Amino acid sequence: MLDTETTGLSAEDGHRVVEIGCIEIVDRRLTGRTLHLYLNPEREIDAGALAVHGLTLERLQSEPRFGDVADRVLGFLAGAEVLIHNAPFDVSFLDAELDRLQRQPFGTWVAGVVDTLAMARELHPGKRNSLDALCERYAISNAHRKLHGALLDAELLADVHLAMTRGQDSLEIAIGSDVAAIGALTGAQWPPPGLRVLAARAEELAEHAATLVAIGREAKGQALWTRLEVAPAGPGAGGGG
Repeated sequence: MLDTETTGLSAEDGHRVVEIGCIEIVDRRLTGRTLHLYLNPEREIDAGALAVHGLTLERLQSEPRFGDVADRVLGFLAGAEVLIHNAPFDVSFLDAELDRLQRQPFGTWVAGVVDTLAMARELHPGKRNSLDALCERYAISNAHRKLHGALLDAELLADVHLAMTRGQDSLEIAIGSDVAAIGALTGAQWPPPGLRVLAARAEELAEHAATLVAIGREAKGQALWTRLEVAPAGPGAGGGG
């Protein structure tokens, strides 16, 4: 995840990056590895941008320039798939900073760039898909976000992205106990090589059964799971004779 804060809205007008925040995720898990840098933009900050992130030129005067930390930024991101909310905006600023250093565009240093704003628009067409709106939609707390900050926004984006992509492919729970059936459905080896399949212990099964009884008592009927377990398997199910 990557986010930037800038001195204004357009890199073409000479605006600069003032903050970079990156969060690493591997196999859908936060690794704890981050990068957070404030930068001296060497130019005035537009009032509109100041209202968004609150970073003044006076505050940033003692921070390094982008050229001083470019290798550190590129080293952190090298070969990664980078997720950015409204990626064209941030990438345009990073490209401009790299161009000043006569270095290749941002996209040549990473495996790819994914625009999470475009993803959100596909998932929620016609709705607001700002980071704040997505936090509200996915019940992710951003109450501590009084001003925009690159690292904070990258952290929120990580939570939003995991929420957007954690969907369940199927609600089917009555496939049967034979795990080979899953392989038959998917055409893949099941269980996959290296995957440990742990069967429930007797005491766990007993607790499960007791929970279903309690649910049925509260519902004044049978728990749905229990009904599924005793439901006929289909035409021809059961004994004949």
